[in-house]
Amino acid sequence: MDKALNSNKPVGHGQPVYVGLDVHKKSWSVSVYSSQGEYKTFSQPPEADKLVNYLKRTFPDSQYYSVYEAGYCGFWIHDQLQQQGVVSMVVNPADVPTKQKEHQHKRDRIDCRKLARNLCHGEMEGIYIPSLAMREDRTLVRTRQAFVKKRTRCKNQIKGMLFFYGIHLTDEEAYAPWSADFIKWIESIRMQRDSGNAALKAYLEELASLRQLINQVNQEVLKLARSEEYAVPVKVLKSAPGISTLSAMILLTELCDMARFASLDTLCSYVGLIPSIKSSGETEYVRGITPRRNAYLRWILIEAAWVAVRKDPAMMMAFNNYCKRMRKNRAIVKIARKLLNRIRFILKHRTPYVPVRAK
Repeated sequence: MDKALNSNKPVGHGQPVYVGLDVHKKSWSVSVYSSQGEYKTFSQPPEADKLVNYLKRTFPDSQYYSVYEAGYCGFWIHDQLQQQGVVSMVVNPADVPTKQKEHQHKRDRIDCRKLARNLCHGEMEGIYIPSLAMREDRTLVRTRQAFVKKRTRCKNQIKGMLFFYGIHLTDEEAYAPWSADFIKWIESIRMQRDSGNAALKAYLEELASLRQLINQVNQEVLKLARSEEYAVPVKVLKSAPGISTLSAMILLTELCDMARFASLDTLCSYVGLIPSIKSSGETEYVRGITPRRNAYLRWILIEAAWVAVRKDPAMMMAFNNYCKRMRKNRAIVKIARKLLNRIRFILKHRTPYVPVRAK
């Protein structure tokens, strides 16, 4: 604890108090700034009640502001602080102004001081925080995506094991959806020893378990899509080419509230459908698509765009025109941006997608 200004006696009434939090599972590093500058930096247990009691005892009748970086802790800290009268902000770690020394000497005490200082000077902008209900709906949809990734990994492990022992699959077998007959064929394979059979059986049992879990989560997602809250927006979204019920639920749970995006450019920036540009003087470098993105949204929009260029004549014409001057993987990003613009319109106006006739 800092030696200066380390008294627990009340030091002021009514002044704004700024708190930077570097949060971890077992402890929080806390830095408190007042109108006179840094007041105290200390560690405490990860409990919002103790922090609020300390603030009220030390700075009675004041307005309290807090900030911490978004991460695995989620938003429960924000919720508890808000409930107790603290104006809480959660920021993207990449958006926190950082000095070179703070980059080179990263410590919890330095991080929380940096957050409190920037909060006091108004140099940060908080991220959008969905409601608790929306967070839980989003978690369900993301859980489905996580299980699908695990299933893909498991299939690759099985294919890798077969290839290791010289059991080759054709491209059609390797990349086609795994049918029940194909899985039965793998189950019929016998290795030379029982140990090899046990290893292959373990992989197949994991695959069967994942397939069952994905089916269960799919049913829950479909049930949620039919609920009163989602039924109408899901219906209008499914009118767009390439948007299934699952795609619609990903869009709705990740975007949450379309009104929070002031313009199409703001929305495309959030999704990650903008170029990465570096400019200096008269020189400008375009480095392709930005690495900063919402991974779930950008992936589903790119997938939907490939369907749109086959089903929507206007999209197909635009794609072909783009391909005359750029590679297909860049052209499809532009189509995804067009598709996102139309999705934005149909969600704002609750009107079905209408394909534009190609001229």
